[in-house]
Amino acid sequence: QVQLVESGGGLVQAGGSLRLSCAASGHIFSGSSMGWFRQAPGKEREFVARIKWSDGSTLYVDSVKGRFTISRDGAKNTVYLQMNSLKPEDTAVYYCARKTMGLGVRASDYDYWGQGTRVTVSS
Repeated sequence: QVQLVESGGGLVQAGGSLRLSCAASGHIFSGSSMGWFRQAPGKEREFVARIKWSDGSTLYVDSVKGRFTISRDGAKNTVYLQMNSLKPEDTAVYYCARKTMGLGVRASDYDYWGQGTRVTVSS
């Protein structure tokens, strides 16, 4: 059973930074990818970033390019999302997800989800 546990959310002022972590239990196959999604109140869950486990290649939604960085630590089975220059519109619950094989940007592409961590950015 795969479990994903996020941490690192909180309250931060606009322009500040946070680093989210997602610890995964079980083996992560090289063909897997890990993603971060977010869901703001009253909105649909949206793709933020993903990383291919085998080679670390990444993809970001345009709104976070240059501000957010996704990375992984294979030894710790952990994925990170470094968020800099945060804006109030980044406020959301952030979810970590795993796609067992291949790549994807849709929430429906992913097989396992964490419980989410809340990020609030004040203006």
